[in-house]
Amino acid sequence: MFPAAAGYDRAITVFSPDGRLYQVEYAIETVRRGTLAVGVRTKSGVILAVEERPRKLQTPGETQKIFQVDDHLGVAAAGYIPDARVQVDQARIVAQSNKLVYDEPVDVESVAKRLSDQCQQYTQYAGVRPFGVSLIIAGVDSNGPQLFLTDPSGTYVGYYAIAIGAGADQVGEYLEQRYKEDITIDDALTLAVESIYLVSEDKIGTRHIKMAIVPVDTKQMRRLSDAEIDSYADKAKQRSSKQPPSQ
Repeated sequence: MFPAAAGYDRAITVFSPDGRLYQVEYAIETVRRGTLAVGVRTKSGVILAVEERPRKLQTPGETQKIFQVDDHLGVAAAGYIPDARVQVDQARIVAQSNKLVYDEPVDVESVAKRLSDQCQQYTQYAGVRPFGVSLIIAGVDSNGPQLFLTDPSGTYVGYYAIAIGAGADQVGEYLEQRYKEDITIDDALTLAVESIYLVSEDKIGTRHIKMAIVPVDTKQMRRLSDAEIDSYADKAKQRSSKQPPSQ
């Protein structure tokens, strides 16, 4: 099996006999092996949550997996984070160019489409490799709260709630069961913490959880403080203790 595939995974421009681009599939596998990232869309705004595993002597500060693109727009990443930084820089250029030319904030979908176009370009030229990262792009624009997912193949899709990274399939099923369209911001933040605890090795504490929110009323992205995350973690634990065990 592997020797047959080996001849087709050395160049991004070569399709295998069964119509697969192995380098793109390898990039998507990189995303699956990254730590979890979650996005939830509500009527009152959108939230982003990620799991990070800091080292014992690592200084606290800016999260490595949540980025601010514009005042009203943020990104959470899973996969190869250096690739995410490059894409975030591109997203910031798109956002600022739109503001200079049209004197208005960029639409969230426009950013998602531009980054997806960039990903697709890197699947069809020799001498390059696909981006090994998926992005959850969240923000509030003239169309209201928006949540999009991009992946290394160049696809972008809108979601109400989405998870990427290690354990994403299990968390996706959990979100399908718990998510409601009328969910509040507080409940969405609690749900995101529950999702991380569901698959994380660390079942206590919040040092490995980072979160951000873009409310509809302010349209200003804000990172949550450690104290705020602690409060939502307490709510998540209280709610999980009241829920019957899954069958």
